[in-house]
Amino acid sequence: MENDLLAPAGTRSADSKGREVPEEPDEYRTAFERDRDRIVHTKAFRRLKHKTQVFINPEGDHFVTRLTHTLQVTQIGRSMAVALGLNEELTEAICLGHDVGHSPFGHTGEEALTPYVGYDWLHSAHSVRVLSVLEPQNLTFEVIDGIRAHSWRVDPPPSTPEGYLCRYADRIAYLTHDVADAIRAGILGLSDVPPAALKRFGSTSRDWINQMIRAVIDHTVTTGSVGMDAETMAVMLELRQFMFDNVYLRPEAEEQKQRAMTVISNLIDYFMHHPDEVPEGTTVEGSDPVTSAIDFVAGMTDRYAIQTHDRLFRPTLFD
Repeated sequence: MENDLLAPAGTRSADSKGREVPEEPDEYRTAFERDRDRIVHTKAFRRLKHKTQVFINPEGDHFVTRLTHTLQVTQIGRSMAVALGLNEELTEAICLGHDVGHSPFGHTGEEALTPYVGYDWLHSAHSVRVLSVLEPQNLTFEVIDGIRAHSWRVDPPPSTPEGYLCRYADRIAYLTHDVADAIRAGILGLSDVPPAALKRFGSTSRDWINQMIRAVIDHTVTTGSVGMDAETMAVMLELRQFMFDNVYLRPEAEEQKQRAMTVISNLIDYFMHHPDEVPEGTTVEGSDPVTSAIDFVAGMTDRYAIQTHDRLFRPTLFD
């Protein structure tokens, strides 16, 4: 069916580079379908429902979390894959797994963990660690590669066009829903959004997603490689910079960011010096104290990190 339905550029499961540990083929599912199913059943995937997207530990019911973000990325990725004749199941598996290694408190958590490793701690690399080491799923090379390189910061880039689709789906999803969340929170008004974005994409989330998806599809059909035309990309980059300046890095968020970084660093320091308190199954047996602490803390949800920090560090009535 893949040979009949996929475009020439689509990645065939029969051509996969395989798994680290060879397995017998499934009677009813391709290798990429099996990977998709395995990711959805991991504990790390379930924890995404209580991890930050933009607003730390949000109280409102309608703010985007890592889980709803992941589902939106997956929907966008699948839509583009079907339209382009690329492998829908491979795209879906990459998108579903792309954020399972995210630390609590979003990218603030990444920043807080970086000093402990001596290089940029990236959730994309930790997602690979989660699915290969901490909750080993023995995924195919193509799925692991797409998860590794879903971030635009990572080089080398994805080795499959489906991996590139995840890159674009991720950016389309977060720019769209982060603007909507900022408007919902009263941080932005629609009139604050750069005029070029409103002119190019429209005035509703549905319009934005549709226009960005169409831009990727049209460019890819025209050029033969997954991408977006320069004009649309320029508008997206302007919008992204606007969001950094006015939402992600706004001065009012700095105090909350510092509190989140303090929670992460305090927890890492504590569990580095109390490795016996790191629960079994949250790290690899025999890991050094720093790695063990990072594995445990990076896997926490926002609320569990706050609760654990309160238990360990908040003074009690009798102190």
